[in-house]
Amino acid sequence: MKSSFFLHLTSLILMISGMELKAQEWEFAKERDGIKIYTSHDTASSYKLFKGEIDLHSDVNTVSNLVEDVLNFDKWDDDISLIKVLGAEPGRSIRYYVQYDVPWPATDRDLCVKSEIRTDPVTGERVILSWSDPEALPEDPEFIRIEKYWQKWTITSSVAGKVHLTLEGYADPAGDIPAWIVNLAITNTPLNMLRKIRETLE
Repeated sequence: MKSSFFLHLTSLILMISGMELKAQEWEFAKERDGIKIYTSHDTASSYKLFKGEIDLHSDVNTVSNLVEDVLNFDKWDDDISLIKVLGAEPGRSIRYYVQYDVPWPATDRDLCVKSEIRTDPVTGERVILSWSDPEALPEDPEFIRIEKYWQKWTITSSVAGKVHLTLEGYADPAGDIPAWIVNLAITNTPLNMLRKIRETLE
């Protein structure tokens, strides 16, 4: 059972990355309010990857239910102007659509996402893996469709009454936003999201 869990997860990561699976080399960026933030470079892209880690006074199911409810995302990301669920199998998968308000003069972005939820039957670790599904809806000419995107939540029990939550992600916004601007602010994404998740749970 455990091996099938990791085989399925590995196949998903290979699918969304479009390249050979390899260990990511993370560089520590900063720590704020007990939240550790890391970045990484991908030789196939000029945009950085991010990772954030936090320990929460909660349990795996509570945190997972919160993260799986994508309608919460606009509370954690101020750039989201609209989010709509396209379909869901509770506890297994969800498809959704997001619009991002991008500061002028850049063009607003949109994103279609598919997520799968998997729980290790032995350890209880839960992984929520999301990737871009750009053809899920017709493109809107007022938006630039984000096609290269993935996000991974990992929720594990640590000590009694606590869970360790890790958020990893990558997005290529495409179009007219220079990579250096995106990379300059990349650590804000996991920091703000994890901070607001903790506030929600408290």
